[in-house]
Amino acid sequence: MEKINFVKRDNLKTKPRDEELVFGEIFTDYMFVMDYHKEKGWYDPRIVPYAPFEIEPSAMVFHYGQALFEGMKAYRNHKGDIVTFRPMDNFNRLNRSAKRICMPEINVNFVWEALKKLLIIEKDWVPSAKDTSLYIRPFMIATDPLLGVRPSCTYKFFIILSPVGPYYAEGLDPVKIYVEDKYVRATKGGTGDAKVAGNYAASLLAAEKAKAKGYSQVLWLDAADHTFVEEVGAMNIFFKINGKIITAPLDGSILPGITRDSVIKLAKYMGHTVEERDLSIEEVFEANEKGTLEEVFGSGTAAVISPVGVLAFKDKVIQINNNEIGQFTSMMYDKLTSIQLGTEEDIFGWVKKID
Repeated sequence: MEKINFVKRDNLKTKPRDEELVFGEIFTDYMFVMDYHKEKGWYDPRIVPYAPFEIEPSAMVFHYGQALFEGMKAYRNHKGDIVTFRPMDNFNRLNRSAKRICMPEINVNFVWEALKKLLIIEKDWVPSAKDTSLYIRPFMIATDPLLGVRPSCTYKFFIILSPVGPYYAEGLDPVKIYVEDKYVRATKGGTGDAKVAGNYAASLLAAEKAKAKGYSQVLWLDAADHTFVEEVGAMNIFFKINGKIITAPLDGSILPGITRDSVIKLAKYMGHTVEERDLSIEEVFEANEKGTLEEVFGSGTAAVISPVGVLAFKDKVIQINNNEIGQFTSMMYDKLTSIQLGTEEDIFGWVKKID
């Protein structure tokens, strides 16, 4: 791959104060871009001012949905260094998503070097207040100007950056989740295990329905029978039942979350029993009746760990752990964020310093 060109802005943006940050509304001065053509591969890698760009109205991304993305974060650790958390896992997952919808793979080592260069240029955008970070959004779109249904021959790959506060307005306060029993997000054999844009479009109607009822997110059930829990709109989900940590298996319909994997590895390392298995929503509600449903929490890059305080399914509404964050949930949040911020040993080698 050729040298990464850098085009400077005439004027830099005014940076927000840490306490003003919300999620995903502010973008930094620069972005990384490169182009792809079937005959020449990836070319013209560059860091340029964040700005609108031109694309044909007939570009295939608009008509046939070839679009994918990833989400990761950069943090300022307790020493003031800028670090990232498991970035190579995200880039490898991006390539798996690309294969699923016939998009070209990236050279993960080259893109990692490009991201490091971008983060060094944008280092002053990394916030330092508690629960803040610099969100990193790599994404790829199809650009052929064609209305025939086939994979595109040309693509654009971007990395944009956004300084953010907590994903949920509730922060670490428990959120309310609505269990969807009509619509489905994905099915086995579909694209549920790929991080493609269409999955999120398919989730919006049910999410709006849940918000109208006063709930933060939707918990999806399996497409075949609306029986087994799968994942929440923006995160994987875990249940602590009778001392065991239970989450849905990776069987093709849910996203293999990087934070999900981190929770499982940490929990097992600390001696907890973790089960990746089918878990029916009825089993969850029966466990609540028996008093064995101890905690429920979500995991994801955006929220890290998000406790669930209320679950609603059809005409049933249950409160979990008195609508308070549970001991295991709190511990897992503290462990993960402490590793990310460098105040706890990184035993798995997950953190990569930017220098």
